[in-house]
Amino acid sequence: MTDVKTEKLAVLIDADNAQPSIVEGLMTEIAKYGTANVKRIYGDWTAPGLKGWKEVLLKYSIQPIQQFGYTTGKNATDSAMIIDAMDLLYAGKFDGFCIVSSDSDFTKLASRIREAGLFVYGFGEKKTPEPFVAACDKFIFTEVLRFKDDDIEKINRKTTADLKRDTKLVNLLRNAVDASSDDSGWAHLAAVGSNIAKQSSEFDPRNYGYKKLGGLVADIKLFQIEERSVGDGTSKAIYLKDTRKK
Repeated sequence: MTDVKTEKLAVLIDADNAQPSIVEGLMTEIAKYGTANVKRIYGDWTAPGLKGWKEVLLKYSIQPIQQFGYTTGKNATDSAMIIDAMDLLYAGKFDGFCIVSSDSDFTKLASRIREAGLFVYGFGEKKTPEPFVAACDKFIFTEVLRFKDDDIEKINRKTTADLKRDTKLVNLLRNAVDASSDDSGWAHLAAVGSNIAKQSSEFDPRNYGYKKLGGLVADIKLFQIEERSVGDGTSKAIYLKDTRKK
């Protein structure tokens, strides 16, 4: 699947809803989409629970923003992060935002940034509420950021039977192939990937234990797969066709 590229990104991390162990994978992932010109993390740094962040922040040059909790039950960190995000948005210097949190409080923020025509990448755990996931252009579950690609395949790989039982996945793939196909029913894999991205912000082959979309569609065994030569014949393109179609 072709990833959307942006140039200048603002990375805003909610320290209360993220773990230091994801940062290496997070920064590697963000580099696929652009350059993190601003990297800020928000929290009450006097709290014992955030001590584990210090080494990571120094290593990756992430700026900690201090926010005391003024009252019990109110999340001042979220408010500070949202205010800063709006200031950065109005500055007009960025092409996209990376919001790192599993908190639904950032749903409206993501929607507002997208309304301004900027791309929003969300990063959070699988427990992240669906409204926040859907409000982002692309949402990456942080569980996959803890491992290298090869480790993901060993640890998280789903069986063909598991994939076929996932009704949401099956419908997503079939609808994308159908929407991208020509009159003969064949669809270019890249077009299928682009269509999936428009339908589902959280779709990622790594969630199923695959580095690439091609490996996933091959193992689910619901599609004919054809490799075709393109251009001068030195490169190949993958095409898919639903096995239910003749």
